[in-house]
Amino acid sequence: MKRKNLFLLFLITVMVFTGLTFRVSAQQQGIITSSLLEKMRTSDIDQGRINAISNNNIDNLILNRSHVGKIDHYFQVKLDIKGITDQESSGRCWLFTSLNVIRQKVRETFNLESFEFSENYSFFWDQLEKSNLFLENIIKTRDKKDLDEKVRWLFKHPVSDGGVWNMAVGVIGKYGLVPKSVMPETYHSSHTRDMRSVLCKKLRENGIRLRQMHERGKSVKALRKAKEEMMIDIYKILVYHLGEPPSEFTWRYKDKDDNISEPKTYTPLEFFRETVEVDLNDYVMLMNDPTRDYYKLYEIEYYRDMVEGVNWKYINLPNDKLKEFAQKSLLDGEAMYHACDVGKQLNREEGLLSLKNYDYEALYGIKFDMNKKERILAAGSGSSHGMALVGFEKNKEGNITKWLLENSWGPSAGHKGYLTMTDNWFDEYTFRLVIHKKYISPEVLEILETKPILLEPWDPMFLPLEDK
Repeated sequence: MKRKNLFLLFLITVMVFTGLTFRVSAQQQGIITSSLLEKMRTSDIDQGRINAISNNNIDNLILNRSHVGKIDHYFQVKLDIKGITDQESSGRCWLFTSLNVIRQKVRETFNLESFEFSENYSFFWDQLEKSNLFLENIIKTRDKKDLDEKVRWLFKHPVSDGGVWNMAVGVIGKYGLVPKSVMPETYHSSHTRDMRSVLCKKLRENGIRLRQMHERGKSVKALRKAKEEMMIDIYKILVYHLGEPPSEFTWRYKDKDDNISEPKTYTPLEFFRETVEVDLNDYVMLMNDPTRDYYKLYEIEYYRDMVEGVNWKYINLPNDKLKEFAQKSLLDGEAMYHACDVGKQLNREEGLLSLKNYDYEALYGIKFDMNKKERILAAGSGSSHGMALVGFEKNKEGNITKWLLENSWGPSAGHKGYLTMTDNWFDEYTFRLVIHKKYISPEVLEILETKPILLEPWDPMFLPLEDK
């Protein structure tokens, strides 16, 4: 009996010891060891770099001085743009860009020196529609659990001031447009953070209440009736911050020849139809995303601002195709919606987007080397800003060297409100173009007739990034 007990004790001891040894061994896998620390300490560390980097702004240190002033801002092909706009402290670049692309039509119709639509007017409806869409999506996902990924995503992103072209098309088609003088900017249209915070606070509360009603057995009809009452409060919040949009207005103007028009009364839809003589649904969104197959149609779930609107759909193409169609559009005098990762290699003072602007490797003595596909997969790059593409330049050999972008950061930003983009930078950091279908080849347009590949709204390429 004693021998059996001793044997059992021996077995337990062995098991505990070996188990402990295994756990320690497992814990040691991947840890920073003393030998690794020694390699770090004895690596080639330069005291001069310590002094420079620890005491200075990095952008100043990595600025490639040999590249400064080497690229001018002259363009052989440049559209006649008048009046740089300013989105100020808001994420409305997508809306400014969309309106900037089509405002040339108004200048031509009325023979105006310059013209600007009311971004505040369109933004009001965008925020109202996004709020309604959020609550409707809460109703549609009422049977899903609280921790369901889609439910969590909806509550994390109830409403944003960011967006893309299809959102502008939706609100313009439903609510029309007005001149900026009819509904000018307010503090909160230009500084959207506080209003967004209030909207998100109320929408999340409303979303929870709708889910609680469903848990208590209320019908969908009852939920939608409650939603209508909730939307009255949302409308009030928007009016308090942005002002109330007009249902009709009277407008007159002075043309290039100093002729003053007679006052005319419009509804916003009448003004849109009279001034923008083009079907906005005839524009096609093209994308360059090397992480996905080219020559296919994609759709992002939930990426719209209206219940009855269309999701963001795009054709994924190589860069050379985007450039081919862009040239045709510009040569015909039509600007395009362009979206990119504007913060990468941007020299704000010069108004230049170039891969040679900043040299990290020279400063750190360390190689930085990811291509566009790798940066996307590693969440290191994505579309962050929309601007209008309005010009390009070719060298003697007929190759494009640079492109011109009309920005919405005001006339003092960049080069008189514009950014010059080198063709190499286009390849690495341009993501989207919106081009009228008449400039796109028939074989590419045929892709629009195929069934789109549905992508999830939390895909790293399509989170609400265009917020700068």
